[in-house]
Amino acid sequence: MKTTPFTETHISLGAKMHEFAGYNMPIEYSGIIDEHLTVCQRVGVFDVSHMGEFWVKGPQALAFLQKITSNNVAALVPGKVQYTCFPNADGGIVDDLLVYQYEPEKYLLVVNASNIEKDWNWCVSHNTEGAELENASDRMAQLAVQGPKALAALQKLTSIDLSALPYYTFTHGEFAGEKDVIISNTGYTGAGGFELYFYPEAAAKIWNAVFEAGAEFGIKPIGLGARDTLRLEMGFCLYGNDLDDTTSPIEAGLGWITKFVDGKHFINRPALEKQKAEGTVRKLVGFEMVDRGIPRHGYELQDAEGASIGVVTSGTMSPTRKIGIGMGYVKPEYGKVGTEIYIDVRGRKLKAVVVRPPFRKNTGTGAE
Repeated sequence: MKTTPFTETHISLGAKMHEFAGYNMPIEYSGIIDEHLTVCQRVGVFDVSHMGEFWVKGPQALAFLQKITSNNVAALVPGKVQYTCFPNADGGIVDDLLVYQYEPEKYLLVVNASNIEKDWNWCVSHNTEGAELENASDRMAQLAVQGPKALAALQKLTSIDLSALPYYTFTHGEFAGEKDVIISNTGYTGAGGFELYFYPEAAAKIWNAVFEAGAEFGIKPIGLGARDTLRLEMGFCLYGNDLDDTTSPIEAGLGWITKFVDGKHFINRPALEKQKAEGTVRKLVGFEMVDRGIPRHGYELQDAEGASIGVVTSGTMSPTRKIGIGMGYVKPEYGKVGTEIYIDVRGRKLKAVVVRPPFRKNTGTGAE
């Protein structure tokens, strides 16, 4: 199994470790509910060094990214971040990702850990424009410091005014005495906070500094279990569950990152444009359990008569709401907010109702 610069730290702190995307990763420390609430109420630290990072550089960088991603990269300026996806040629999604514009002809792509090789091969094989591509995944470490106290904790470690960094913007400079750290106002929790990118050699120094700075706020290390419950409470999609090679961005409710602007001839644009105009055969919805029970990935969604109408893609017991919540694809006629649907939980038919995420109402912001 691959390791991150923090693997030994997780083990020494007693984390429950498990393989994820080929890496030995911490799943939980004090327990998923405690960790989840720590991030919502205080501040928590996630090791996300397993994520992939690709640089795209040179005069052809923009043309390449406009072809290979769904969102309008031309709308970026240096210091801005964009959520987007790589559409495939068959109506599905290769991966969802973030695009950072670093300089006018320099972009950083941050991709899912489980898709690094697949995404890299996709980018290289479609680079007919001749953009300069570099896979820096093994030369970058990353921590997500998330929660309402993240700003106060991290501000102690840099002279950069973090309160002047709006959501989905970033800067780079000195942090915790390290010269070149990317500080990004992004995250996958909805609780606010920052993501830090740095060289692996700086990992121990930055980890220790962050935990020292956050001690007064009750900072804790957080595992991937709570990362999943936090993102699900916000209705954020997870690749491999809610998105995959067969789900279109239109079906997944990601029309807002699919920009049909003049001159942007991205992969599979005509088919997705047709889908947007004519409608889809299924759509991704959020739902809350009415009956007691926990929906899980792969459970069948049914109508009142027991006929199949779709499938659960993500589900959990919500730590903040204390009810079962989930997302899944349904036939469009069942996608309206307030519609009653049923989940087959190991032969028991449990009632749920379609809602519009986020399931947790008190925090989080929307991204452009």
